[in-house]
Amino acid sequence: MLDIKLLRDEPAEVKRRLATVGCEAAEVDAVIELDERRRALLVEVESGRAERKQASKKIGAMSPGAEMEEAKAAVRAIGDKISAAEKELAGIDERLDLAMLSLPNLPHPDVPEGKTEDENVVVREVGDTPAFDFEPKPHWELGEALGILDFERGVKISGTRFYVLKGDGARLQRALIAWMLDLHTSEHGYSEVYPPAMVREECLYGTGNLPKFGDNLYRDAEEDFYFVPTAEVPVTNLYRDEILQAADLPIQHVAYTPCFRREKMSAGRDVRGIKRGHQFDKVEMVRFVRPEDSDAALLDLLDNAEDVARTLGIRHRVVQMCTADLSFVAAIKYDVELWAAGCQEWLEVSSCSNFTDFQARRANIRFREGKDKPQLVHTLNGSGLALPRVMIAVLENFQRADGSVEIPEVLRPYMGGQSEIRAA
Repeated sequence: MLDIKLLRDEPAEVKRRLATVGCEAAEVDAVIELDERRRALLVEVESGRAERKQASKKIGAMSPGAEMEEAKAAVRAIGDKISAAEKELAGIDERLDLAMLSLPNLPHPDVPEGKTEDENVVVREVGDTPAFDFEPKPHWELGEALGILDFERGVKISGTRFYVLKGDGARLQRALIAWMLDLHTSEHGYSEVYPPAMVREECLYGTGNLPKFGDNLYRDAEEDFYFVPTAEVPVTNLYRDEILQAADLPIQHVAYTPCFRREKMSAGRDVRGIKRGHQFDKVEMVRFVRPEDSDAALLDLLDNAEDVARTLGIRHRVVQMCTADLSFVAAIKYDVELWAAGCQEWLEVSSCSNFTDFQARRANIRFREGKDKPQLVHTLNGSGLALPRVMIAVLENFQRADGSVEIPEVLRPYMGGQSEIRAA
């Protein structure tokens, strides 16, 4: 959520910057108008209360009679005006909160402007394209031939965009998760947490998933529980409504969770294979830092995500999102994409974002230096990395002519020393 003071003091600049991410000036104007009306009502209520208090004191000094009754009637009229203003104020507060929650984050000055995702900037490409002396297969053909992917039974038990990992497929995914968690905790300085996969509604407001993206979330029909779309939600909310000590910053957590998304916005896309499903696994990195440290923290977070690709030995690239392709909450964002030799495409496996104080203001996460006034932290997050797309990249880039798949060396200790996957 943006700082209301910024909208009051620099409305033209806020409109200009938000226009680059597709936010209409009318949305900003609506917030400003509601804020002005709210402040006018507050003045009206406070002055009315003062007037009523003064009038009530005068009544106490009066003798019973017509004059007193007239004064009492005047006090009641003041009270009615106060009640009407308070009722309107409550409605204005609700509308203002919703309007503020609907404004996206301001793009960072370093974000390139663009009108479509085609204007995203490839920052770098790392590694070589794998060379094959045969036609590499896509993972859906490889997986079924190896007996490690079962699409038919996934659809049978749950419907479209579901699948079953079997045997070495399930083992490979488990190995990837365990290895990535170990890498981030032992090499990159993260503390592991295992949060719930269901959260209360306010957690999703805190991270910016609600109210804008409610249609893409799965919700329990009877209780106030949402299935997490990413571990970012529960991990960020670990410190909701808390004042952290400055000495404890930065805080760096890594978490594995299953993730659940309706994928309404991707209807008709990526219908083959396991690239896009309603349920998937992900290892997530989340950071809480001082405001002055967040730019450097983002680059370090990005390097942590890239380290997974480098260590696996898979060609990858880093893409900076232009203003047209920023997320609702991100001030600046980089994607890490792995090359998939069978699909012949780049697969996004991590979005590394600096949210500045946007989430912290919504979730009320602050820090204090000594006896100073509390300040909002800056939050960041990035996948480290997301399954099943890493699975796709491993299967397709390490496939052999005979249909077997070589297991990357770094994963072999997590698979009991196994060096390849072959059909049973």
